[in-house]
Amino acid sequence: MGAEITIGELAELMQVSVHQIRYFEEKGVLLPSYTDTNQYRKYGIDQIYQLSQIILLRKLGMPVQAVKECMAESGQQVMEEKLHRSLVEIGGEIARLQLLEQFILKVLQEQGDFQMEKQSCQVKMREAMPLQKWFEMDSAATLDARTLAEQSVRVNALSETDIHYIYDRTNTVSLYTAVEPGGEVGRVLPAGEYLSCRLQVTDESVLKEEIGQFSRYAEQEYGELPGPLVLIEKSYLSLFSRDKLHYEILLCIESGDATGGADAR
Repeated sequence: MGAEITIGELAELMQVSVHQIRYFEEKGVLLPSYTDTNQYRKYGIDQIYQLSQIILLRKLGMPVQAVKECMAESGQQVMEEKLHRSLVEIGGEIARLQLLEQFILKVLQEQGDFQMEKQSCQVKMREAMPLQKWFEMDSAATLDARTLAEQSVRVNALSETDIHYIYDRTNTVSLYTAVEPGGEVGRVLPAGEYLSCRLQVTDESVLKEEIGQFSRYAEQEYGELPGPLVLIEKSYLSLFSRDKLHYEILLCIESGDATGGADAR
């Protein structure tokens, strides 16, 4: 029996699939030691070491083309540069996954809060919330797809974003989002006690009725308040009930912030 092994034996030894080895051969990354008279590929100890390096480089996140370059080029500096580049890419992927983890935890927390609090008003403490202005619209108008598409400012990850509608007792409603990196703070909702009501609605008319009921209840309980009414749309919670949109209505009843939530200048 010769010292070389078959492709199946190599695959079993290195715990990869035969398909992967054939793919590496197709890309010119790993070639057999020789092909015998029966057209069987044979692999020796050199190919085992080569495949070990390929597997390691692939595990480090290198695409096959970069692996091929590493196998063709020699020198410590070349390998260090490839590994540093891979490290940067992995760092970016880790950051992306951490943001995704935070968003999933937020969605689960928000869903839990909705199940406990929906359709009932509660008073809760909130920290100050800096916001970035998106655009304004007539308070009597209905938000539609055309209005969103015509905005010159684009919101990153809109499907994951809380949209804050701020009603300042005028004919205009201003839409805000969380401040993005490098974005300008347009308004700060002050820290303090807020009257809060979470609700799920199926259409705009029901939402307007709910806002009206909330406003009347707030005036009954707390009298005339100078602060704006804030409506927060959490569209991502429709994952749990696709025929409904989820909102939270807020009204500051006691501010703990001297700014009072005024527009930033």
